[in-house]
Amino acid sequence: MKRTGILNDRLSGALATLGHTDLIMVVDAGFPIPRDAHRVDLAIAENLPDLRTVLGLIADELVVEGVVRADDVPSNNPRLDEWLQGRFADAEFTTRTHAEMLGETARQAKVIVRTGAFEPWGNIGLFCGVDVPRWFGGDGVIAPDYYADKL
Repeated sequence: MKRTGILNDRLSGALATLGHTDLIMVVDAGFPIPRDAHRVDLAIAENLPDLRTVLGLIADELVVEGVVRADDVPSNNPRLDEWLQGRFADAEFTTRTHAEMLGETARQAKVIVRTGAFEPWGNIGLFCGVDVPRWFGGDGVIAPDYYADKL
């Protein structure tokens, strides 16, 4: 039996498929997930599980270099935005329109995780990164200049 981390077999397996620059979305209960998406449905009931719990557990297992959310989040759900900024302090933040999050961004996602969240604009994309010190830490390896601040 697995001792720690994400115990859900579908979510754990989906996370293992992700590589550098892949996008995973963690979405609310009402998100229109595309039919052909790799969907991991965790929703049980209203706010079970909640968005922040699922994002936090996923963040503990992935290197996240970018966070994308609807441009409505900073102004219309500032508590969520503040939480995201704190939880993903080392990531680059971008916004897209709500319509883009529901359409184009969802189609780009390799995995979409549905939560039970009833949280306005609670649809967050995480771009996978790389553990720079571990990846570029070998003898004779020189990290690219764009990773210099991560060493």
